[in-house]
Amino acid sequence: MKIGIIGLGLIGGSLGLDLTAKNYHVVGVSRNPKTCSKALQKGVATKSGVDLSLLKDCDVVVIATPIEYIIPTLKSLLQYLSSHTVVTDVGSVKESIVREAQKICPNFVGSHPMAGTANSGIDAVERNLFNNAPCVITPNDYTRVRAIALIEKMWLSVGCKILTTSPEIHDQAVAWISHLPVMISANLIYSCLGEKDQKVREFAKKIASSGFKDTSRVGGGNPELGLMMAKNNQKNILNSLKKYRQNLDTIINDIESNHWQEIEQLLTITQSKRSDFL
Repeated sequence: MKIGIIGLGLIGGSLGLDLTAKNYHVVGVSRNPKTCSKALQKGVATKSGVDLSLLKDCDVVVIATPIEYIIPTLKSLLQYLSSHTVVTDVGSVKESIVREAQKICPNFVGSHPMAGTANSGIDAVERNLFNNAPCVITPNDYTRVRAIALIEKMWLSVGCKILTTSPEIHDQAVAWISHLPVMISANLIYSCLGEKDQKVREFAKKIASSGFKDTSRVGGGNPELGLMMAKNNQKNILNSLKKYRQNLDTIINDIESNHWQEIEQLLTITQSKRSDFL
C-alpha cells in the first residue's frame, strides 16, 4: 500500500517513521524543503517533496496539518487524487472537518490518533508513538465501508487500538479529556506567573517537581494547537469549562466553610474513579 502524508511534524512524521519500518511506501509532503530532506534522512518517508502532485498514485493520503489547514489542503489535493484514493486526517476536532470534507471528497474518513508529546516538528518524531494508543475513527451515514476498512488497517499496522464513534460524540468527549486539560493546565502556569510576591514566585520555580510537571505538561505545549482546539471545538470546550467552574466554586465554598467531610468525599471519589479514564 502506498501512503501519502501531508505535514511531517510530530504526528505525521512519527506515522511515516513507523509505516516505512513496516515496508510501506510512504510519500511525505511538506511546505518546507528542509523538512523534506530531514524526512528522507530520518526514514520518515521513502520519497518526499513540496509538491502535492507526488501523491497522485497513493492508496491513502493522511492530512497531518494543523486543524485549520485540513480543508484547504484537501481542496488543493483533490486534483491529484484517483477515484480509489482514501483520505483521512489526524485533527482533534471531527464534526466540522468530516462535514466539510465529505462534501468534496466521498472517500474521506475522519480519524484522530490519541498520541503525542509536548514537542513538535520533524525533529520531534518518535518511533512507536502510536503503539497501544487509541485511534478514533469517526464515520457517519455517508462514509464508505471500504474507506473505513483501509484507514483502520493503516492505524492498526502502527499499533493503534481502534475506537469508533460519531464525530459529534468524539468532539464532546475530547472536550473533557483533551481540550479542557489544556486550558486548565495553561491557566495553572499562568496563575503561578501571576503571583505578585517575587520571592514566592521564584522559590516556587525552584521547588516545582513531579506534581507541577504532570499537571502543567499539556499547558506548556504548542500554542497554535491549543488555540485551534478552542476555536474549532468552541461550543463543547465552553460547556466543559463552565461545568468545571461550577465544581471549582463548590470546592472553594467547602474549604471556606470548613466542610472537610465534603472535600474528603470528593477526593475519595476521584481516587477511586481516576483509573476508569486510564
